[in-house]
Amino acid sequence: MNKERKLIIAGNWKMNKTVAESLALVNGLKLELGKVKTVDIVVCPPFTALESVSKAILETKNIRLGAQNMSENNFGAFTGEICAGMLKEFSVRYVILGHSERRQHQKETDALIAKKAAVAHAANLKPIVCVGETLAEREANATESVLETQVRGSLGALTGEQIVETIIAYEPVWAIGTGRTATAEQAQEAHAFIRGLLGKLFGDATAKKARIQYGGSVKPANAAELMRQPDVDGALVGGASLETRTFADIVKNSI
Repeated sequence: MNKERKLIIAGNWKMNKTVAESLALVNGLKLELGKVKTVDIVVCPPFTALESVSKAILETKNIRLGAQNMSENNFGAFTGEICAGMLKEFSVRYVILGHSERRQHQKETDALIAKKAAVAHAANLKPIVCVGETLAEREANATESVLETQVRGSLGALTGEQIVETIIAYEPVWAIGTGRTATAEQAQEAHAFIRGLLGKLFGDATAKKARIQYGGSVKPANAAELMRQPDVDGALVGGASLETRTFADIVKNSI
């Protein structure tokens, strides 16, 4: 863990939680995590709960609101889409882009994610841009090739200043929702590779400031070991973020 980079723990609730359930979860987090100051805590509820959760955390100093996706367009005839300006109305600070589930199911490309990231920065939103390899790619020793393609394609057009305000989430696809987790050593190896690539693209000074978080079956039991790795700057938590105590324990164990 690098003391110069503040840890960021984000909960991606995916397509779970009604408005009432979302409020119950976030109100529990307020009680559990109200005194935590050394970690940036982000909750990413479904779109339908953004307004209610935004109001619930309005007075908190340490829990911020994120969205799970947004359009690359700012307005227009794009049925079913949500634009940056709509997210800003609810005081959204972060937006997840290029999650592996959207890459797989909605066929999102690096080029599309790059457009979304640029639009997010133009709206002063901090994108959480996801990259990661499948099990087949890892077994074929293609992890670094895949990561380089995704990082260059999704982030290469940003400026160094924008990269510092971007969160990169390394999430090995084979570890998402499977109960399998990359070992701390595997996570560190991938994070170090990504940081080295950022150094080539944007310079070492920028790379040292950029935050890279790990996503993939993060639990209270493995959070501490993962966060101790020098290039791991936080976690993007899926299923374990849906229960107050579990997510709170991940945050507390990371400190």
